[in-house]
Amino acid sequence: MYLKCIEVQGFKSFANKIVFDFHNGITGIVGPNGSGKSNVADAVRWVLGEQRVKQLRGGTMQDVIFSGTENRKPLSYAYVAITLDNGDHQLPVAYEEVTVARRLYRSGESEYLLNGTVCRLKDVQELFYDTGIGKEGYSIIGQGQIDRILSTKPEEARELFDEATGIVKFKKRKKTAERKLEDEKQNLLRVNDILSELEKQLGPLERQAEKAKEYLKKRETLKEYEIHVFLMEMEEIREQVEKLKKNRKIAEDDMEETTRAFENTKLEYERIEKELEGIEQQIDAAREGESSGRLKKQQLKGQIAVLKEQARSAQASSRHYQERMESIEGERKEREAEKRSVLEEKSELDIQLSQARKVQEEAQEALDQIQQSIQDSQTNMENSKNEIISLLNQRSSIKGKIQRYDAMTEQIQIRKAEVNQKLIQMKSAELGQDELLKEQEEELLRIQTELQEKNAEREATESRIQELQQQITICRKRLEDGQTAYHREASRLESLRNLAERYDGYGNSIRRVMEQRERQKGICGVVADLIQTEKKYETAIETALGGSIQNVVTEDEETAKRLISYLKQNRFGRVTFLPLTAVKNPQQFRQEQALKEEGVVGLAHTLVETEERYRNIMEQLLGRTLVVDHIDHAIALQRKYRYSLRIVTLEGESMNPGGSMTGGAFKNSSSLLSRNREIDELTVRVEQQKQEMEKIQKKLVEIQNERSRCYLELDAGAAALQEIRVFENTARINVEQLREQKRSADESFRQFGKESTELDRQASEIQEMKRESQQELRDSEAMEKAHTYAVETYQSRLEEERLKETEAQKRLEEYHLDTASILQKAEFMASSLNRVEGELKKLQNEQEELLRSRSQADEDTRSREAGIESLQAELDQTDQTIQETAEKVQTLQKQKEEQSASHKNFFGRREELSSRRNELDKELFRLDSQKEKLDETSENLMNHMWTEYELTYNAAVPLRKEEYTDLPELKKNCSMVKEEIRNLGNVNVNAIEDYKEVSERYTFMDGQRKDLLEAEEALKQVISELDSGMQKQFREQFALIQKEFDKAFKELFGGGRGTLELIDEEDVLETGVRIISQPPGKKLQNMMQLSGGEKALTAIALLFAIQNLKPSPFCLLDEIEAALDDSNVVRFAKYLHKLTKYTQFIVITHRRGTMNAADRLYGITMQEKGVSTLVSVNLIENDLDK
Repeated sequence: MYLKCIEVQGFKSFANKIVFDFHNGITGIVGPNGSGKSNVADAVRWVLGEQRVKQLRGGTMQDVIFSGTENRKPLSYAYVAITLDNGDHQLPVAYEEVTVARRLYRSGESEYLLNGTVCRLKDVQELFYDTGIGKEGYSIIGQGQIDRILSTKPEEARELFDEATGIVKFKKRKKTAERKLEDEKQNLLRVNDILSELEKQLGPLERQAEKAKEYLKKRETLKEYEIHVFLMEMEEIREQVEKLKKNRKIAEDDMEETTRAFENTKLEYERIEKELEGIEQQIDAAREGESSGRLKKQQLKGQIAVLKEQARSAQASSRHYQERMESIEGERKEREAEKRSVLEEKSELDIQLSQARKVQEEAQEALDQIQQSIQDSQTNMENSKNEIISLLNQRSSIKGKIQRYDAMTEQIQIRKAEVNQKLIQMKSAELGQDELLKEQEEELLRIQTELQEKNAEREATESRIQELQQQITICRKRLEDGQTAYHREASRLESLRNLAERYDGYGNSIRRVMEQRERQKGICGVVADLIQTEKKYETAIETALGGSIQNVVTEDEETAKRLISYLKQNRFGRVTFLPLTAVKNPQQFRQEQALKEEGVVGLAHTLVETEERYRNIMEQLLGRTLVVDHIDHAIALQRKYRYSLRIVTLEGESMNPGGSMTGGAFKNSSSLLSRNREIDELTVRVEQQKQEMEKIQKKLVEIQNERSRCYLELDAGAAALQEIRVFENTARINVEQLREQKRSADESFRQFGKESTELDRQASEIQEMKRESQQELRDSEAMEKAHTYAVETYQSRLEEERLKETEAQKRLEEYHLDTASILQKAEFMASSLNRVEGELKKLQNEQEELLRSRSQADEDTRSREAGIESLQAELDQTDQTIQETAEKVQTLQKQKEEQSASHKNFFGRREELSSRRNELDKELFRLDSQKEKLDETSENLMNHMWTEYELTYNAAVPLRKEEYTDLPELKKNCSMVKEEIRNLGNVNVNAIEDYKEVSERYTFMDGQRKDLLEAEEALKQVISELDSGMQKQFREQFALIQKEFDKAFKELFGGGRGTLELIDEEDVLETGVRIISQPPGKKLQNMMQLSGGEKALTAIALLFAIQNLKPSPFCLLDEIEAALDDSNVVRFAKYLHKLTKYTQFIVITHRRGTMNAADRLYGITMQEKGVSTLVSVNLIENDLDK
């Protein structure tokens, strides 16, 4: 298997689609810095599932998508695909070629493809298990990974060895099994908790179910008795109703006859009333006509007065309009005269303006000529100044040359002095070599002493690390035990909370009601949830409450009524409700002397805590129950008070008035009150355990930090040891250098003689060039004087011309002001002309408007006078109509008085008939009341039957038995059965169904527990087998890697020794690996003491050793040999060729030695800024040849 090709598009700098084709052997990828070579390695790592953005040298995952350049827009996705030849079927798939691809969109969506089919990241990872290929494998070694392989923390190199020894897939399987095992343990814990709760429920439910069956049997008997009582009472009611119907028929007939006579009287009365009403209407109409006439008369008089006033006003307006027209005519004549005067002045100003503009233009031309002359003089002067500046620059350059010649001469003299000084120093050094050698030996002895002290400090630090490791082990054990206890308690707490939230242990009807708590306002809760008591009183209080512990407390009767209706509609069973508004004055315990008896703890309601609003309910339920310490005191107390008390003991025995006793053993210790208390206790305990674990965790972190500090001291000490060894080597080398200096002293003398001769020759040449430069300097000074004289001449001429320019500008300004003054006067004249013409126009318009208004006023005066005459005639007609209406009202009034006299005779007859009707109406009401009472009784009976048994009368008739004939006897039997039912106490009718449900659930959960135990044992066995298998394989493979590493190390370093050590031999699967390198001629040392090149070569030796032992199909190396010198690069390339038999290599490099070893080369460059492209192999080869 080998890598055939890589296809890249839109990934980082690869904007265009690029395909890299590979073959067996070594392929080199080269190019300048920043061209995108390393992006090839990133692309392979990314397509194999790398999720860590930092490993891809980015900030977010979207950074791998081409982000655009100045000339290109960003792309919307990145795509990379690698194709591998699977002819040897090393990968567990049936394909000859396997293509793995990954695509990422800028929106964040991502997908993996396997031979074109969408797959999961997990599928890609599992495909390359145990092949060395993958983001964590050793087939891709990028920039910086060499340092991570040789990290100072041995644990960080562990992943590489896991992949090399082939235990990665087994570790993943173990982790999966451990997660499953933990899940199974948690499930088992929850199942055990549920079984424990179910066991606690089974006993009470079984007793409640037996009681419910007896209750249902008596209810059937009571139902039969009450049905027959209902049928007999309904028959009696129906007979009474029939008798009432007959009496009511007689009364109704009498009432009908009286009503007809009354109606006839009423009709006669209504006729007379209508006649009187007609006369009244005529009188009212006449009076209304008279009032309307008088009102109209007043309106007409008002209108005549208004018209007269309007006529006078119109005449006054007409006179005003005439006077204003005469005034306007005078003003118009004045404006005409003003207009003629303005026109004459305007024509004179136009002539003056023309003359002024001509003079101004002539002055402007003269000024332009003077300014042109000034500009010419300035140009000539600037040219001369530029020549002077050029000469000055040239002179400065010449002076610079002279100064350089002086400096060169001085340097030659200094160099000659240095040569002489060197000779003197060499002679002095020869005399002091013996003394210096002695000093170096003393320094070496001091360094060796210091080295021994550092070794002692290192041993002490290692001992401290061992002590800290023991403390860490103890803390981890405590933390593990604490976590186990925490999870156990937390699981128990969660289980109890779930039971409480589901109201497990309550009847089905209770659960149904509490499900409505959010939807139905007014539900306070069940009694058990509203009280708290001490643990020692729980059994006594629960015994005292009995079935009342499941009663539901509501805010008022309406809430209880709605919930009862809800239970009926859905047939959910029965519930006892305790409305807060109904329970207000609970009965008090009267025998207070009993509270002072021996063994009495107190009244039950004083031993519970609850909110003040529920206090009356608790007194009602518990206020008459005594709590005593044990049964002996209870029996003595009952005897003393003649069995009239209700007593419970702390152990749960109860004694009722009359002498009955209840007691025995509970099947389980669970109760509703203890469950609530246990939830509170567990909550506190779980929080305490959590805080304790946090303290242990904090202490563990502190110890680990202390251990890390010791490791840092150890590493720092190692660095100091290395430094001391370097000083030792330096002293030894200094001695050898002193001897070499003596041998080379004679040769140095000869070299210094030659150098002195050459310095003399150079000094002679410099003096000649200095004389030439001084002559050029003198010529430049003469030319500067000539140009300076020309500048002064131009300057004097320029000043004269500027005086002329000032005078011309002054004259031009005066002409300009004259012209502006004339132009301003002309504009003022034009403005005055416009104003006068506007005023004339306005006066003419006003004159025309006044003329129209005067004509209109005259017309209005004439129309008002005609209106006054018309209204006066209408007023006279209205006076005549008012007089006729008054006479008609008097006539109608006489007719009304005559009709009223005959109307009074009908009142006596009407009173008599009305009295008779009232008497009959009372009789009918009495009969109806009796019938309503009978109907109400019948309705109550039917409601009772429907409420209790859901039976109607028609449905009850078929159930009638002939043997029941005595109604009083049946009622007596009903009372007896009801008393027996009351003696049963509170009955949970749903207990039968609940017992069956809980029993079935217990059987099911017990089966689940057995399955979970079997699964737990199986997983433990799998984990044990994986551990033993991994340990065996890791030890075998690690031993082989040790041998291969030492072999590769010697070949790459040309000797020396490389060693691999496990930090903890006991913990083979998790311990770190320490890498120790001993280059030729050096003592065994760790990585911190190596140079950069030695570290890199050691890491390469380790990678090559792994490749030798377990070759990966291909290996991509990104500039891992960058720190090597040329000779080591040659060794690296030579060894690389050895490995090509089983592994294909793709090498990103800058080193010529690696390029020469490559079978083929790819070149990457950025011909377009920001976009990586592939260049031809020939181009790269030609560049290498150059």
